[in-house]
Order: sequence, then C-alpha cells, then structure tokens
Amino acid sequence: MQDINRIGLTWISFLSYAFTGALIVVTGMIMGNISDYFHLSVSKMSNTFTFLNAGILISIFINSWLIEIVSLKKQIIFGFLLTIVAITGIVFSNSVFLFSINMFILGLVSGITMSIGTFIITHLYSGSKRGSQLLLTDSFFSMSGMIFPVITAFLLEKKIIWYWTYVCIGIIYLLIFILTINLSFKKLKINIKDIKEVKEKWNFNVFLLSISALLYILGQLGFISWVPQYATEIMNVNIKKTGDLVGSFWMSYMLGMWFFSFIIKFFNLYRMFIFLTSLSTILMYFFIHSQNFLNQQYIIISLGFFSSAIYTIIITLASLQTKKPSPKLINLILLFGTIGTLLTFIVTGPIVEKQGLYITLVSSNILYGIVFLLSLLIYFNKKYKIFTIKL
Repeated sequence: MQDINRIGLTWISFLSYAFTGALIVVTGMIMGNISDYFHLSVSKMSNTFTFLNAGILISIFINSWLIEIVSLKKQIIFGFLLTIVAITGIVFSNSVFLFSINMFILGLVSGITMSIGTFIITHLYSGSKRGSQLLLTDSFFSMSGMIFPVITAFLLEKKIIWYWTYVCIGIIYLLIFILTINLSFKKLKINIKDIKEVKEKWNFNVFLLSISALLYILGQLGFISWVPQYATEIMNVNIKKTGDLVGSFWMSYMLGMWFFSFIIKFFNLYRMFIFLTSLSTILMYFFIHSQNFLNQQYIIISLGFFSSAIYTIIITLASLQTKKPSPKLINLILLFGTIGTLLTFIVTGPIVEKQGLYITLVSSNILYGIVFLLSLLIYFNKKYKIFTIKL
C-alpha cells in the first residue's frame, strides 16, 4: 500500500510539471491569435503573459513558508477550484484586463503545484535516485511542450478558437485533483516537521546555481517563445510546420530527460553540467545562423536533447549542497528559474520591437554562454573552494 501511495505522489509531481509546461509552452503558439482577438500588437500582447509568469514567481516565493502552514493536500484542492475559476474566466474574457487576471491566477496555481511536486520528489527519493526522478519529473514539462503545440496547431488549423487550448490544459489539473483526494500525504508532513528543526547553511555555489537557473530559463524561453514567430516571418513557413518545429524541440527534450535519467548516476554532475551547457550554446548558435529549415529541424532536435538535463542538474546540485534540503532551498532555485520565466517577455518584447527577432535569438544564445561560464566557476569552486562564503 505504501508503494502505491508513493507512486501516486510521484505522479502528482509528474503532472504538476506537465501543467506548468503546458501553460508556458503554448504561449508562443497562440500569441498571434490572442493579439488579433484583443486587437493588440504581438509585442504588447506578450507583456500580458507576464501576469502568468508573475503568478508563478509569487506563488513559489510564498510557498516556501506556506508549505509549513497549509497542508499539501489542501493547497492542491484549493488550486483545482482556482483553475476552474481561471479557465472559465479566460473563456468568457472580453477584455485584456480580465484575461490578465485569469492568467495570473493560473500562474499562482501552477507555481504552487510545481513547488509541491519538486518538494515531493526531493523527500521521497535520495542520492542518485533523486536526480533520476527529478529528470523524469521535468520530462513531463517537455512532454507538454511536445503534445500541446500539436494540439494547439490542430485546433487553430480547424478554426477552433484559441481558448480551447486552456480547457485542454485544465484536464491535467483534474488528474492531479483526482490523485490528491485518494492519496495520503502523511509521510511528507513528518518530513516538513523534521526540517523545521534543522538549521542549514548554504554555500556560495547555491548562489551561483540560482543565477544559472535564472539565466538558463530566460535564455531557453526567450529562444523557444520567439522561434514560432521567427520561423513564420523570417523562414516563411506555415503554422503547422512551426508547430512541428516547437514540438520537435520539446519531444527531444523529453527523450533527453529519459535518457539522462538513466545515465546520470554514472557521471560526475558538475562535469555533466559543463558538457551540456557548452554543447547547447554551440547548437543554438548554429540554429540561429542556419538558412535551411530542414537543418534547423535537426539542430533544434539536438538542442532539445542535450539541453534537457541542465535545469534538473541545477536543482539536484543545489539539493546536494546541504545534507537535508529544505523547501526553502529547493524553492530558491525554482524562484530564480521562475524569475527567468517572468523576465522572458519583459526582456525579449522590447528587443523584438526595437532590434528584431534575429537579435532576440542571439541574446538567448549569449545567456546560454554565460551559464556555461558559470558551470565552470561552480565546478572549480567545488573542487578548490575558491569562494567559501556561507549564505
């Protein structure tokens, strides 16, 4: 019975990442349609999605303390009710203001749920098993990235209005809700109680990993969010091919996570971090500077595969900086990663408007390069104790 409960809790973690992934990934696909719906330019409409990212950011920040006050089960049940309210609001929204509020609510729900999902994995599993399970969990983010662009492209091609995409996304949270009301969270309550009594010290690498998470997510989402517009306007491809391009990235991202979840235990995580960030930087460079759509498909598949484990490795390395990782430590990395998500359109929107799509993608490539440099610094700091500041 305990094993069944553990599997069920693990699936809540998987689906929590799938829900957040779906919300974030479909943005680039339907932004043009929503812009037309509300009669706004694409660059102005992109700022509206900052409300989704702001909701995720705030909820992850709050959840560092909320997780110790309100039970995980109650948080998820309340999140389900808010999801129904938000999606209903999106369907009947007749103004950008109402749309923004509902996106903010969805952001709050997804941030809290993803935070809970990460906490569940870090406390159900330990050691190399934790890294493998975190990779599998994160793979559901990319699974949504593979499935929902295809669903969205199908809906748009059939002239079905864009908000039905969000109705489909709501089904994921329905599954989370069904699992939650049938499972016990008792073991996790004990872990939270134990963690309250332990005072942990964070080293300087925690700070470096946090910055890496922010820049990596900003670079990744800045790239993949504008690839559909880039492919349509610069490469002159149709919406179906654009959906295939984004879907290919997230499909290979998911396959890469499954692959690395099995082999990660055989390699040094710090060296793996360096290898994957360097290769991803090079692949993104070749994608941006390729003029052939077929070549771009091959490159983006490779980029998705080799960049898939980076964020999870960052979370895993952070959790290994202390003997018993608290919710605050895990949430710190998620918080910085979410700041990267929040900044996606705040940073890239003006670049698109003033410098164009090409420069926007180049900016993402530069961010990947910085993360590579940070991976080197983190490795040498671990090996030679260059920085010994306790945070």
